[in-house]
Amino acid sequence: MKITDIQLGHLLVPLKKPFKTALRTVTRIEDVLVTIHTDTGAVGYGSAAPTAAITGDTGSSIRRAIEGPIKKQLVGLSLNNFEEVIAQLQETPVNSTSAKAAVDIALYDLYGHLKKAPVYKLLGGSRKGLTTDITISVNEPEEMVRDSLDAVKEGFKTLKIKVGKDSAKDIKRLKHIREAVGYAVSLRVDANQGWTPVEAVAVLHKMEDADIRIEFVEQPVKGHDLKGLKFVKDRVSVPVMADESAFSPRDVFKIIEMGAADLINIKLMKTGGIYNALTLCALAENAQMECMIGCMLESKISVTAAAHLACAKSIITRCDLDAPILCSEDPIEGGVHYKGDHIILSAEPGFGFKRIGG
Repeated sequence: MKITDIQLGHLLVPLKKPFKTALRTVTRIEDVLVTIHTDTGAVGYGSAAPTAAITGDTGSSIRRAIEGPIKKQLVGLSLNNFEEVIAQLQETPVNSTSAKAAVDIALYDLYGHLKKAPVYKLLGGSRKGLTTDITISVNEPEEMVRDSLDAVKEGFKTLKIKVGKDSAKDIKRLKHIREAVGYAVSLRVDANQGWTPVEAVAVLHKMEDADIRIEFVEQPVKGHDLKGLKFVKDRVSVPVMADESAFSPRDVFKIIEMGAADLINIKLMKTGGIYNALTLCALAENAQMECMIGCMLESKISVTAAAHLACAKSIITRCDLDAPILCSEDPIEGGVHYKGDHIILSAEPGFGFKRIGG
């Protein structure tokens, strides 16, 4: 199975309502679609989410990276030498983890077709499904309470609450949500780098005093500030998760070495795809540090790939793959299937995609 061409397209999917964090507000998913063609007629699909505020990648930069050096490097290579092809991709001198992730996903999809098996099985996994949380965007407390109650009515038992824009109001937000949903619902807090280290400690202590009972706090400080992350981790009882601090295996090694976090959030757009994410899993497993599988605002293509990775690796104990649920439509036939907060994987080869778009 030889790669004959790499083609790019565009996926535009409106959200049900604006998605708001401490970093940005988004009204639609706008992915770069990657289609890899082979001499056998098999096709592999991947996608990349341009998230400049986090990865630095824009739609145009992703396209340039793939149409230029990545395509030049990969066309003509055989998927029978899969490890070599993936290594060639990661060694391509492209400073775009999202571009590499999109191509990596398409390559794994093709490898599944080559081996006639779902990707999660090729990675050694046996789980066929996951349970995800759902994100509550940062808004006025009253609106966040309404959104939380709606999510619970839809069957979600874990809510990921976006905060980080106003620490005093953040405490109010969490108090009101906890009072509304009760203690049977788990609350995760994501500050998206919105607090200073001292502010984060103060806010989390106040939440603890208010008996809000947070499962963990995600990226309370700037991604580059590992000392600040450790400052928070050493002074609060709630587990601290690294997200924007953890892109590469080198980042995760440093976090483990410093003892800067309790948990790691793995996202394929940060790691450059499944290949590097497997190394992150190995490092975390060696350090006995549990991981969460997460996503940007991405289409179901890359989210499906993330779900397969999670079903393959037991060190991934938490799941935040709600992006397709937030969409007002689904242009992708095949891939993962959602039933409430459950994600069910296809038994088809690769990632099980059947049709993309109209």
